[in-house]
Formats: sequence, structure tokens, C-alpha cells
Amino acid sequence: MKRAMFGKAGLAALLAALTAACSPPTTPEAPAGVESAAAGWSRPPEIQGVQRAASSLIFTGVAEPGARVVLRSDSGAAYAAAADGRGRFEIRMTAPAGDLWLRPETQMGQDSAPSPGRLLIVAGGRGPIAILRTGGPTRRLDRAPALGAVDSDGRTRLASGRAAASTPLVVQAAGESIRVTPDAQGRWSLMLGSADGPDEIQVGASRFAWPGEAGSAAARVERAGQGWRVAWTGADGARQSTWLPDTV
Repeated sequence: MKRAMFGKAGLAALLAALTAACSPPTTPEAPAGVESAAAGWSRPPEIQGVQRAASSLIFTGVAEPGARVVLRSDSGAAYAAAADGRGRFEIRMTAPAGDLWLRPETQMGQDSAPSPGRLLIVAGGRGPIAILRTGGPTRRLDRAPALGAVDSDGRTRLASGRAAASTPLVVQAAGESIRVTPDAQGRWSLMLGSADGPDEIQVGASRFAWPGEAGSAAARVERAGQGWRVAWTGADGARQSTWLPDTV
């Protein structure tokens, strides 16, 4: 039986994710009575961009000022850097030989704050680079087309991407036409009608041939149509499928 990635707490998470996608990013406030990370609260890191430099990848973002930001792989390898007084950080790493999953986290003394998303580097950085997370849209960090990703659990599809900031555009799929307005950073996301197999998705004047979801529960990254299809497992153990159109 397929499990919906937007079930359980997923609906609330999805609504929160869609609300966040349409609002400028803000710095979260500590809970009442907590004044700093030293008192038991710290901000998870947010990776905002990536640059390629020769054989290296450079990730930039924001975290708790003065915190140590770590990108940790399942094998235990880690890449780290310290955030400056404004919370800005830059992590340099040698581009991997193939696909690589990393978990971002912030370390403040003995405390750590892991990111809710996982960083995926496809084909050593020659393919897409994105943040995938359960209950919310995938966020591309590389030069993605207007449609950056389609997340699916077999019953529900969530499309997302980037376009001109605050300029409405029309997304068409599964016989539906939906108008969406990107946020101030140009990011947008919306629910699409379900599809049993391949489907065409049109974002503005651009057309994309969605190849369908991954057919196996086994975690893997593979070429699928004009893009990459990722089979992975969400935080609640549910099977997920994400399609990432080719980098432009």
C-alpha cells in the first residue's frame, strides 16, 4: 500500500511549506524564555546557494551566528565551516565522484540542530543540486529551469520552481490550469492533479515531460526523460519520488 507523503502531519506541514514558499525568508525567533543557542535553542542551517569552482563546490547560507555548520554524509564524512557574526557561512568541498547525500546541521557547544531537509548532489555536481524534505517542495540550488522539481508519493504531486519574482504565471498539468504567483525570491510551489503515468507539465511557455514516479522502493538516482528521478525514503518511512529536470 502506498503511503501519502502529505498524510498524518503532512497536511499541516504542506500548508506551512506552501505559506513559507510564498513569503520572504525570515529569521526565526527563539521560544519564549530562551535568549540564545547557549540556553538550549539554535537555528538549523539554511543552505541558500551553490557555486562551482574548478573541481570544488562552494555552499553558502545562513545559520546561528558563530555556530559551526556541518554537512555530514551517511558514511560519516563531514564538511564544516563557522558562521560569522551575521550568521553567514561558506563551506567548500571537493566535488564527489558520483551522487552524494548530505545532512546539514548546526553545532553550538554540545547542542546540535539538524536541518529538516537533505542535500543531494547528483553526478558529482554535473547534475542537479537540491534540498529534499518530507512534506514540502524540493528546493533547487543549481541553475534549474522554471520547473525545478516534481515531488510525488504515488497519489499526490507537488510541483515547484523559480520564475520572475512576484509575476503571476500559469501551470498546466493533468487537464488543469492553475495560476500561481512566485514570492519575492521568485520561488513557487503548488499541488498538481494525480497522474497514473507520464504527463506533460507546462510552466508558462515551457513544457516538461514528467516521466512518472520511481517504480521501486529502493533508494536510487537515475536518468528519467530530460532529467533525473530520485527514489528516497521520508522521515516517517514513506516512499518518495522526486523528478529534477535537467540543469539549464
